[in-house]
Amino acid sequence: MQRSHAREADTLPLRVGGRTRAELRRALASANVRINAHAETLLDHPTFDAREPDLVTVVTRTVIELGFSAGATLPELLAAAPDHGLALCPPDTGPYFRLAMTSQANAPDSILSAGRSPAGAVIVASAPLSPDVEFPKGFYLRVVDDESWLRGYRCDDEYRHSPGDRFAFQQLP
Repeated sequence: MQRSHAREADTLPLRVGGRTRAELRRALASANVRINAHAETLLDHPTFDAREPDLVTVVTRTVIELGFSAGATLPELLAAAPDHGLALCPPDTGPYFRLAMTSQANAPDSILSAGRSPAGAVIVASAPLSPDVEFPKGFYLRVVDDESWLRGYRCDDEYRHSPGDRFAFQQLP
């Protein structure tokens, strides 16, 4: 019973879309959300042009909850999602999720970049916007020293996420 309650807490109905890039940036700045250069690169992509909003239900799962006790690559995780009733989030979900997720716990450390998934991060599972390994793959959310962050990240298809790394997916109906 406690496990199902924890899963409910990991579910968030979310409206994604409907704002221009400039409106998103203003909303993030108004909410005191910090962003890194990779997040800026992602926000500059045409996918962030205004579009009709979608209502998605975002759920979070760890790599181990997706069946990978020894960790997994991003392609493995994305391919396994449908087997768990999950789909990729729309590519522009990250900023909307950050604005809606106001109660994320403070990260256990303040290291911002260490060549691995940062402790306390929630990685938004979405299709990469470019096959270029130098282009950011997507966003993750983190709170460091009581400051909310929306950060972009890069990784190649060989990088193995740890079993405890947490991803946000869209719940299938």
